[in-house]
Amino acid sequence: MESQLAHWLIGLSRRKKAFLLISADVFFAVLALWLAFSLRWGVLYIPKGDQWYLFAAAPLIACAVFARLGLYRAIIRYIEIRVLWTIIQATSFYALIFAFVVYESNIQGIPRTVTPLNWLLTILLVGSSRFFARWWLGDIHFSLAGGRNALACRKRNVVIYGAGSAGVQLAAALGHGREYNPVAFIDDDLLLHHQKINGVKIHPLSSLSQLIKKYHVSDVLLAMPSASRSRKSEIIRLLEAYAVHVMSMPGLSDIAQGKVTVDALQEVDIADLLGRDCVAPNPSLLQASINGKVVMVTGAGGSIGSELCRQIISLQPLVLVLFELCEYALYTIEKELNHLLEKIGRVQDIELIAVLGSVVNSARIAKVCKTFNVQTIYHAAAYKHVPMVERNPGEAVWNNIFGTYHTARAAVAAGVETFVLISTDKAVRPTNTMGATKRFAELILQAFSADRKFQQTRFIIVRFGNVLGSSGSVVPLFREQIARGGPVTVTDARIIRYFMTIPEAAQLVIQAGAMGQGGDVFVLDMGAPVRILDLAKRMIHLSGLEVKDDDHPSGEIEISFTGLRPGEKLYEELLIGDKVSETGHPRIMCAEEQVIPWTELEKMLVTLEQAAKNDDFETVRDILIRAVLGFAPQCEIGDVLWKKARESLKAGEGFRAKLWN
Repeated sequence: MESQLAHWLIGLSRRKKAFLLISADVFFAVLALWLAFSLRWGVLYIPKGDQWYLFAAAPLIACAVFARLGLYRAIIRYIEIRVLWTIIQATSFYALIFAFVVYESNIQGIPRTVTPLNWLLTILLVGSSRFFARWWLGDIHFSLAGGRNALACRKRNVVIYGAGSAGVQLAAALGHGREYNPVAFIDDDLLLHHQKINGVKIHPLSSLSQLIKKYHVSDVLLAMPSASRSRKSEIIRLLEAYAVHVMSMPGLSDIAQGKVTVDALQEVDIADLLGRDCVAPNPSLLQASINGKVVMVTGAGGSIGSELCRQIISLQPLVLVLFELCEYALYTIEKELNHLLEKIGRVQDIELIAVLGSVVNSARIAKVCKTFNVQTIYHAAAYKHVPMVERNPGEAVWNNIFGTYHTARAAVAAGVETFVLISTDKAVRPTNTMGATKRFAELILQAFSADRKFQQTRFIIVRFGNVLGSSGSVVPLFREQIARGGPVTVTDARIIRYFMTIPEAAQLVIQAGAMGQGGDVFVLDMGAPVRILDLAKRMIHLSGLEVKDDDHPSGEIEISFTGLRPGEKLYEELLIGDKVSETGHPRIMCAEEQVIPWTELEKMLVTLEQAAKNDDFETVRDILIRAVLGFAPQCEIGDVLWKKARESLKAGEGFRAKLWN
């Protein structure tokens, strides 16, 4: 019966709901005035003579004031405690008007204390009625579709870690939703333990096991958007011991910018998992090569290129040229940046130019640099996926080596001031074609910087390891595999990698580019290396699941080892030699490494170009081994076309041999 009444009330139109509220307030206004008189006289009061007019005037005045101040526009089951202040304001205004009416009417026998009593009683009746309705309607969960019972959409019990303002806001927001039911807070502050916020008790972390059993808790929600990553990492490690799914609130900046709401829960950020705190950037370094300049980003639609574009926009360039081979990626980043410009009100101040093209097309890249008078280039265009490049080495040579060469030559011809190459830790003593081609690209820029005829452009190299969330990253792959129920694939139990967030990497690239004098090889501090197997296990645990292995045969997610892929190393390095020096930035180091003179390197490029045109991958590999210090290929040449051609050739030779015999 109670559920049916609630169903009927919520199903009413807004006009009918407002009519019910007004009717209730008419009753409360009359009741409050009658109680005020009764309390004042100490008996059950019966109006006399003209006093009846006051009982007619009170609800008219009250409802008019309440309507003017918006009390009938609020959705009762979603109101918050701050609405009480609006109720106090409305009833105070009503009480003042009513007192003026009483004074002007000259009605006899009205004690002065009736007015404040009427005010207090009206606040009590109007306020308590609304919060009772909020509690009653909010506590009954049902589906409006077809009048189905609330059991069809029962909420999942969750615990909120963090009883600060963010946690309180999250609990309030979830209370209005249909998915999660906050049953407890966890907080580290001893003074808060065993206290209550809006009826929800605060517990220490040691009580989490009991809470999970008592309330059948499925999720723990982190409500600490302003905490440092190291602190979040510490808490996440503590929560890994419990069989719960851990999620977190979005960051304060995203909430403040209106990108997400407080209750937009998300999976734990892997950056929080790793616990790496960002270093505050140097504003002068950020702006030096960008502010008021014409900037071009090659590979603008990629993971690093697109983040560079976002940060460049905020540094107010005069023009930003987006150079990208993939049409859809270019369309996507252009649309995003235009929206960003509209949001910050800089559409008229910053010109955005989207150019389709390949860095391999020397004429196209040269024309773009000259036409738009480019002053700074961030060269992020490259093929980076190790196994894919191993199967298509010729394309990696064209894109990574000759793409860099053509773009660098175009920069010199157009008088570009600064050229920054985005490199990789895989260029250090590479075991794969991708790393070798990236190191060869570094050598080209180092040779240009050492040769006088190219020195009008500052060539800078920035080398770093894996970035979280990039295309091909293990993190989204692991998430997808966990969502499917496994198995989670790891190449080798011993494999380790360095990780950095994309925004931090882009920010450091911009700062390093401003620090370089020409020919510099900057290496970003990637922090401690991460064991990929441990990362996989932690992601499984934080999803509320158990790893299935010999020790835990009843676990839900199995980890399978697939073996190292062609060209893959167990660990990556950032330095070729031991000569490294500090810079003015704690996360940026400068390396001194082997340089091949341009006269010698140019001859290699001529031979390499001819070999690449002829699909002569034996010569390509020989040149890379000669040029790139420490290049030790782990596998044979894997080009798919080349291998097929050799198989056909061998088959033909075998056939001819049979005929001859």
